[in-house]
Amino acid sequence: MAAEGRRERPSRDASAPAQAYRSDRDDYDPHMHRELLHPTTDLESLVHILRLGLGTGILAMPQAFARAGVATGLVATVLVAVVVTHCLQVLIRAQYDVCKMRRVAMIPYPEAARIALQQGPRALRPLGRPTPAAIDFFLVTYQLGVCCCYIVFMANSCKKLFDPVFEMPVEMYMLIFLPPIIALNLIKSLKKLAPYSAVANVMAFISICIILYYLLTGQKSEKPIDLWGSPATFPLFFGTIVFALTAVGVVVAVENNMKTPKSFGRPCGVLHIGMTFTTLLFLFMGYFGYMFCRSECSDAITLDLPKETLASAAVLLYAMAIFISYALHCYVPVEVLWNTYLSPRLQRGGSNLVLWEYFVRVGLCLLTFVLAVSVPRLGLFISLFGALCLSALGFCFPALMEGSLAHSRPPSAARLLLILKDVALFIAGVVGLVAGTYTSILGIIMSFSER
Repeated sequence: MAAEGRRERPSRDASAPAQAYRSDRDDYDPHMHRELLHPTTDLESLVHILRLGLGTGILAMPQAFARAGVATGLVATVLVAVVVTHCLQVLIRAQYDVCKMRRVAMIPYPEAARIALQQGPRALRPLGRPTPAAIDFFLVTYQLGVCCCYIVFMANSCKKLFDPVFEMPVEMYMLIFLPPIIALNLIKSLKKLAPYSAVANVMAFISICIILYYLLTGQKSEKPIDLWGSPATFPLFFGTIVFALTAVGVVVAVENNMKTPKSFGRPCGVLHIGMTFTTLLFLFMGYFGYMFCRSECSDAITLDLPKETLASAAVLLYAMAIFISYALHCYVPVEVLWNTYLSPRLQRGGSNLVLWEYFVRVGLCLLTFVLAVSVPRLGLFISLFGALCLSALGFCFPALMEGSLAHSRPPSAARLLLILKDVALFIAGVVGLVAGTYTSILGIIMSFSER
């Protein structure tokens, strides 16, 4: 996807094999040639990464542990976090290698995948042409799905808070949130969103501390502890944890907008610090949340807190943090749809681009509102979009990109091991996509039939 500012884009018909790019081009460093209008610092980038981990996914971790079993949940969360972090590294590194190969400062993720696949085995090269559209579809679908989850969460939180005073349908709360969400989504720059993201991080962290206080000191459920869970519900756990950890589009956007992108993937860089902190929070929330409510966990743990002033403050703070985060997640579909598909066509027609961009931003907000009203099932929403979109974006496509680029290198044991590893990642992504999507859709259908 495109980051802020104009960059040189490679031609669509460039599909020459990697052998055409000799070692005399190895000295080219794409990071040194980036031109950004509003680059973000390392701290601002870390704030954005941390904000991704403090979304609705972390509040669904107790329910995810209930589906997987507490022992399985602890082990699987760590394993998935390690694999997800590695896949994000693979993606960023493959994107960098393609940029270096083409001597271009920045190539968006979908276009980089196309070029990478056309350097791979002959069987994969025909897949290069449709790959950008497929990646854009998954990116836009996932990020809009996140926005739908955010609307559902904010509405459910407000209903929990205000129902004792006066009852109102959850759809009315969604409608109340719509105008301020539209106003926030009109902010175009990631750098301008950074201060709001920092405020949201503080509110979310305070809320999580209050939630953990109740989970540790509150009265625990007397239901039996399930250590290992059931294979039938494990795909729902997988979808939830992948949804919570793998915001591929925003991670790529953050790295693409960094002033010092080499700081992103270092051992103690932005990605590893952010993912380590996020994973620890997920483990704490999942374990203690499950021990608090056992098999009776709601879609979000905030809905299981007692009706006390401090607990209500935690719910309100998190709802406000999620509200601020809506614009960060809607940034990706706006960038993909506007920069890749709409802006070039409208520019040729001489249209007012500024006005049309605002129409797109408002239209996406209205679309997420309609979807949230239509299917207000937060937990199943999370599992569905995690399994459907992020299995492909976070596992399958990065593995295909790295494996294709490795195929063009001279034969060696290291190359063989790398390709085998990528094959394993691809298979894991396909299995997660099929099993998680099927289980989530089945759950949504059953939830409506039980009404």
